[in-house]
Amino acid sequence: MIIIGIDPGYAITGYGLIEHVSNRSRVLDFGVISTRSKEPFEFRLLKIFNELEALISRYRPDIMAVEEIFFSRNTTTAIGSAQARGVAILAGAKAGIPVFEYTPMQVKLAVTGYGRADKNQVSQMVKTLLCLDKIPCKDDASDALAVAICQAHTGLLHGNKVVGGYQYGPSSGNDMTNYNLG
Repeated sequence: MIIIGIDPGYAITGYGLIEHVSNRSRVLDFGVISTRSKEPFEFRLLKIFNELEALISRYRPDIMAVEEIFFSRNTTTAIGSAQARGVAILAGAKAGIPVFEYTPMQVKLAVTGYGRADKNQVSQMVKTLLCLDKIPCKDDASDALAVAICQAHTGLLHGNKVVGGYQYGPSSGNDMTNYNLG
């Protein structure tokens, strides 16, 4: 199974692609999509969409996993990042692949065994779990690989399907029956 993990942001979106077979994961690709601050916002989102669409076309992932947005103070940044997250979800939906979401705490727990691990601990475990020679130089790429690992360890749990706030609840109709997961 090929999984694409996304760490969304409008300035930098991290991506990580892994192949997960029989409890073993190997890296296919990882990196970041960067946008320029002087570029109009709509074109920044378009760049993210186009580059994710190209990655999806190239690797044909079976599943997309996206990190939920966490913010405590800067709502302007959070709103922009949420829009980038929406663009990533749209790219997955357009490709017909199921999209799952995970909180930062869920990702940290799946990768390190501790939900409050720091970035360095997560990066070290990403390096170890994926047998990388070194930690990815961009935190966003490392975080995206961690999201993909989280998906690999969590599986196709219905409760982790991506939903909007209005979709929560037992009558959401959000099921997996329309997806071909090979």
